[in-house]
Amino acid sequence: MAKMRLLLLGLLIFFTPSLCCPEYQKQALLQFKASLIKAANGSSSESQLVDLESWNSTSDCCHWSRIICSSRLDSRNVIALYLDSLFAMQFPEPTVVTSIILTPLFRITSLMLLDISSNQIQGELPGSGFANLSKLVYLDMMLNGFSGSIPSQLFHLRHLQYVDMSSNSFHGILSGEVGSLQNLRVLKLDDNFLGGNIPKEMGNITKLQHLFLRGNKFSGGIPPSFLHLKELEELDLRDNLLSMEIPLHIGNLSNMTSLALSNNRLTGRIPSSIQKLAKLETIQLDNNLLTGEIPSWLFNIKSLKNLVLGGSNNLTWNNNDAKMVPKCMLSQLSMKSCGLAGEIPDWISTQKTLEFLDLSENQLEGVFPQWLAEMEVGSIILSDNSLTGSLPPRLFNSPTLAVLSLSRNNFSGELPANIGNASELMILMLAGNNFSGKVPESISMIYRLLILDLSSNRFSGNSFPDLSSNVLLGYIDFSSNELSGEIPTKFSQETRLLALGKNKFSGSLPRNLTNMIQLEHLDIHDNNITGELPEFMSQISTLQVLNLRNNSLQGSIPNSISNLSSLQILDLSSNYLVGEIPAKFGNLDGMIETPNTLSSSPDIFSMPHEVNDLIVNWKRSKQALSSASLELYSLLDLSMNQLSGAIPASLGTLKGLKLLNISHNNLSGKIPASFGDLESVESLDLSYNKLSGSLPRSLAKLQELAILDVSNNKLKGKIPVGGQMDTMNDPNDFANNSGLCGMQIQVSCPEDQLPPAKPHEDESKDAWFSWEGVGIGYSVGLFIAVGIIYFGQAPPANLCRRQRRQVV
Repeated sequence: MAKMRLLLLGLLIFFTPSLCCPEYQKQALLQFKASLIKAANGSSSESQLVDLESWNSTSDCCHWSRIICSSRLDSRNVIALYLDSLFAMQFPEPTVVTSIILTPLFRITSLMLLDISSNQIQGELPGSGFANLSKLVYLDMMLNGFSGSIPSQLFHLRHLQYVDMSSNSFHGILSGEVGSLQNLRVLKLDDNFLGGNIPKEMGNITKLQHLFLRGNKFSGGIPPSFLHLKELEELDLRDNLLSMEIPLHIGNLSNMTSLALSNNRLTGRIPSSIQKLAKLETIQLDNNLLTGEIPSWLFNIKSLKNLVLGGSNNLTWNNNDAKMVPKCMLSQLSMKSCGLAGEIPDWISTQKTLEFLDLSENQLEGVFPQWLAEMEVGSIILSDNSLTGSLPPRLFNSPTLAVLSLSRNNFSGELPANIGNASELMILMLAGNNFSGKVPESISMIYRLLILDLSSNRFSGNSFPDLSSNVLLGYIDFSSNELSGEIPTKFSQETRLLALGKNKFSGSLPRNLTNMIQLEHLDIHDNNITGELPEFMSQISTLQVLNLRNNSLQGSIPNSISNLSSLQILDLSSNYLVGEIPAKFGNLDGMIETPNTLSSSPDIFSMPHEVNDLIVNWKRSKQALSSASLELYSLLDLSMNQLSGAIPASLGTLKGLKLLNISHNNLSGKIPASFGDLESVESLDLSYNKLSGSLPRSLAKLQELAILDVSNNKLKGKIPVGGQMDTMNDPNDFANNSGLCGMQIQVSCPEDQLPPAKPHEDESKDAWFSWEGVGIGYSVGLFIAVGIIYFGQAPPANLCRRQRRQVV
């Protein structure tokens, strides 16, 4: 960008103060400023706008800040507008800044440069307006909220040399009119959503030197027409959905200096024609679906400085090429997950300019090479291998070492006492090894440290480095070691994550924890913490994760915990807590918001495969929740305690909960009908309590429910049907209750049993008279007939009446 701006300024003529800018251009700019003020929450104040104080009706607009005018003797036209970052950072972001505010600017037809980046402008680009800017050479629109498709009028701007549309929300397919941009020098459309194939007409832009389409949703293959771009120097198609093979003849683009195709779905082998690119400095092919061997000729490209391979590819390295002598001198080498085996290749020692080395996720063995410790590489990433031995002290005398990641190897021994000499170290990750002994006190001397992860080792001792002066240190993980004594609290106020779980810490929770005013993640599970859960914990208002599982906490749960409005994961399971579940838990705002609506976690949580995950009891087993996406989860686990009383109906307001576990307590009463409002819940465990009554019919509303366990209670009645409840068919989840029934456990409910068929009343009588009555009447008639014959007279009248009564 800086080069292009200098190029443009070189085209400008010297400033001549004799003439003023045209009145219509001045009024257009004042109208633009007024629109900005109105958009900024309707305030009439200019204080939130940056460097626009000079824009007023009484002065020449050529003297205003952010504006450059031409200096022709006959006119002074506005030719450049630097309108980036117009809103002050300390001022609240404007509620609505739509693309309509650009309308006045389109009247300035003399514009050659327009920079409106970093303003969060939303809406579709007005294509008709761009048609007026026929002299435009430089257009920067990055870091806004533009949406819709790129207007076709933009591709008619014949003088356009630079376009930056990164970090927007564009979508749709680029028009075939792209080919009319014959003089285009740079086209950058990073981080948008465009969709569809890259237009083949892009290959018609024969003057194109820099093409950046990074961070879009382009699919399909790389257009063969790109091979027509003979002047192309940089091609960046990273972070798309591109598939198919890399064009075989891409090596014909002889001016190429950078080829960046990372994070796509490209298949096939690395084209051999690439070795013809004599000017190539950077090649990035990682995280595709490429196959085959990594060609050794890559290291014969003398100009090559940055080589990034591996990741999700299925590339392999020929480890037998031990005598390889690279002709290049690399600054960056990444061969992550490339099948490297044996010791770290010796040929890397020839790369004296190496600044970044990533050989993670391979099968490397042996010790940490002394020659690598002496090379003074800035970033060394060797995690997920099988390296052994101790670390050479020389490594920490490096004045350039900034990143050291050796997690999940078999390193052992004590950390060198001189580790504090690595004054430039910012990230130190040694998790998942066999390091032992005390944590060196000298670590506190690394003042630039941002992330410190020593988890899953065998560090011991009851003393701890004083890290309170390490003001940048935001991530601290000492979990899964053998550390003892009281919980350490000598950490910076800026600490955001503190993980001390699975050690041998004892004593009560110290009040000094409240000194960490930025703390978001506190994990002290599986220790021997005693005493009560203190009220002062509610003073750490920034907490999002609080995990105190499997300790020896006693007493009741303070109502004040409900004041932690950001809390989205609370695990107090496996303690000795008593009393009732606070009804005010229904006010935990972090659990009320539905998942994925909470603010994003800081950057330290977004390091894939490097930062340890949070272990919780998730759906009947201990599972790791990715630290990179904790904002997606909201959990409440109070199981394995001695809580009593009724379940508060207020828990039903926690609509963001994905897991609610209050099993193995002494809870009684009915299951609240409000549980049917837990719209995000996937796992609901109420087992091993003293709950009575029936299951609420409202549970049928839970569309995300995957596990429901109400076993070992005193429940009765029909299990609700409908929705996910029809899939709850594991009898163990309903076992040991006093009278549950339902189709889920194949036990019929009394109300569902059909009564025996009852004939119609009249038909019943008719049938009785027709058969049984007739039978009895026949016997009586026969008896009377015999009597008449025998006695020679009719029977007495009372006998006939008695027989009739019997018949009736």
